Amino acid sequence: MSQVRFGGFALKRFYARGGHAFLPRRIGDNMRLIIISNRLPVTINRRGGKLNLQQSAGGLVSGISAYLDLDSASTKQRIEHLWVGWPGMTVEENDRQQLSRHLEKEFNYIPVFLSNEEMDLFYHGFCNKTIWPLFHYFPSFTAYDENYWQGYQKVNEIFCENLIKIIKPNDLVWIHDYHLMLLPEMLRKKSELAAIGFFLHIPFPSFEIYRTLPNIWRREIIEGLLGADLVGFHTHEYTQNFLRTTLRLLGIEHNIGQMFVGNRMVKAATFPMGIEYNKYSEAVSHQRAQNEKKDLRGRFQNQRIILSIDRLDYTKGILNRLLAFEEFLTRNPQWHKKVVLAMVVVPSRIGVEHYQKMKRQIDELIGKINGRFGTFEWTPILYQYRFLSLDSLVALYSESDVALITPLRDGMNLIAKEYIAARTDQTGVLILSEMAGAAKELGEAIIINPYNVEEIAQALKTALEIPPEEQKRRISLMQKRLQRYDVVRWADEFIQEVVSVRDSQAQFEARLLRRHIGSKLVAEFRQASSKIIFLDYDGTLVPFASDPARVKPDAALERILDSLCRQPSTVVALISGRDRETMERWFGRFSMILVAEHGAWLKEPGKEWLKIRPLAEEWIPRIQPILEIYSDRVPGSFVERKEFSVAWHYRNADPEQASMSAKELLDDLVHLTANIDVQVIPGNRVIEVRNAGVNKGVAAKDILSRHPYDFIMAVGDDWTDEDLFRVLPENAYSIRVGVTQSYARYNLYNYLEVRDLIEEMIR
Repeated sequence: MSQVRFGGFALKRFYARGGHAFLPRRIGDNMRLIIISNRLPVTINRRGGKLNLQQSAGGLVSGISAYLDLDSASTKQRIEHLWVGWPGMTVEENDRQQLSRHLEKEFNYIPVFLSNEEMDLFYHGFCNKTIWPLFHYFPSFTAYDENYWQGYQKVNEIFCENLIKIIKPNDLVWIHDYHLMLLPEMLRKKSELAAIGFFLHIPFPSFEIYRTLPNIWRREIIEGLLGADLVGFHTHEYTQNFLRTTLRLLGIEHNIGQMFVGNRMVKAATFPMGIEYNKYSEAVSHQRAQNEKKDLRGRFQNQRIILSIDRLDYTKGILNRLLAFEEFLTRNPQWHKKVVLAMVVVPSRIGVEHYQKMKRQIDELIGKINGRFGTFEWTPILYQYRFLSLDSLVALYSESDVALITPLRDGMNLIAKEYIAARTDQTGVLILSEMAGAAKELGEAIIINPYNVEEIAQALKTALEIPPEEQKRRISLMQKRLQRYDVVRWADEFIQEVVSVRDSQAQFEARLLRRHIGSKLVAEFRQASSKIIFLDYDGTLVPFASDPARVKPDAALERILDSLCRQPSTVVALISGRDRETMERWFGRFSMILVAEHGAWLKEPGKEWLKIRPLAEEWIPRIQPILEIYSDRVPGSFVERKEFSVAWHYRNADPEQASMSAKELLDDLVHLTANIDVQVIPGNRVIEVRNAGVNKGVAAKDILSRHPYDFIMAVGDDWTDEDLFRVLPENAYSIRVGVTQSYARYNLYNYLEVRDLIEEMIR
């Protein structure tokens, strides 16, 4: 057995007192914060047969630790937290228990142990060779290996198994990044009560890029993410890409980021990650940083410094940056010997073939440029391949006249924000790629296309010529913005949004027709002397189908309706948007009131169809051609002509195209019908135009006016049923099918629960 040693290292503690962090009170009483990431904030390494701990680096660790270190003077509530992740190396079985006890006791860390083979398939395989290149728009670098996918699934399952042992119902679980995109749904299936948030720290690509994944993989990843209550992204673009992909793959539409996934509300939203602003602005005054600044000034007395610092990665655009600097020197000989490119490349993940090839290309290109332009007195590019301490980093930030940050694709890019924070004299110029998430916040920078070498070269010339007054104006605006929205506010807003989503879910849950309310409803129904039941059909008594003509009542539904109509002193009214011929054919044999076209026609049992009010139809030939145009534009959609209304159905069409076209059609119809006495009604994958003043509410009022009822129940599933719910008395049992906003008092999840309720009533 190897010896395990835990002493003798310096590691920042992520808690304040007694193993708890001081977090904002808004997170909720008695709620633990469970942070889950691929790696723990510490890395385990072996030296001389002993295990040692070393603090991990990275934007996620520093950002979350800043939040956990928050000790607000106005908030003194202590919230317990745990951090779950891989410890950085394979740990032998006989060392695991002791290491786990120590990490949990001293730091609130829960290690997830993985074998070398599991890490090879999961991290070096699917994460680094599939998701990373694809989500950064490098499909040619992407590997589609089934073994990698299975390894990814397995590790997400291992994380889930470890979490189930520790998660409590009132916990708030915050899952981070692309390594664990299947985990939210896995946890949701086993721990329904915990609040789950997921944040993606890399771009979410467009659907055209994402769809190159095999069909099963891409669906499972989206379904995995939708297991969370809140899915967060750095920019609005990434959020919209996710929502469009969800629509295209699963047919789930959203309303300002809110989606209903099965029986749950899920939200996707934008939270641009900030930095620990004061850490960088204050570090400039550290003595070691001041010493390094002095050395830099002494070395580059008569030269302007252009800083390039990035991790070794093909997504960072380092080669294009070098080519642009070469182009700049070619075009601008007047800047020779007056400018130097200080290039720092930080070692990256090992074992990625593309990284090693790129390292060789960088070395060769730097040698070529220095050989072409350099002299004994001047080396155009000073190059270092190493990690930098905080003091060295802020010294470079504060002494560099220009920061050249040109990733080809980047989720956020915190280096750009760190550079701005370190410019305490408010001078300096930031050149930033439009492909970086940070470009959406740092609009005062010189924004460039990182693929256009000539554009970057011109930006370098522009940056070196910007006068100090203009530099200060730009830097000042960006600094104020970064100070206001720092990493603590980012984390706090995300967590509070998870809490807010859960509150909204609880409000919907409170509206569900729970068993005790259902029992009360059944008891009142049986005791009442005069009863009426209003029922919608599609989506309420039967599921939706690709072809509405095929959704005939099945034998079970016919039995239920027949029994309901035979109940003593009970009137049943079936109010549907369907035409009267279909209603007569399917339901004419039942002793019930039939209402067709959302209230245009009404038929009492054994009587003829009657129009509820005089209706016009001369407007239909003017409107129907518009719907036909959209039907032609959107394959799979079709137009349904009724006697006094016309509808455009798009359930069978491509979800994204149909959704966009539906919005356009609504706008067109609103303008076209402004002077016509009609209504434009959006429904469930349908847009219908009908006579104004004709709706289910009018029909219901007409029926209710004929006889007093001491028990009223109405059930419907879409916005056309809201007219019905609005006219009912307060004591009526109004029920909306689906978890959504409604005038109805209660909700049921689906048509099966409606059938179950009716069967309980007639039993």
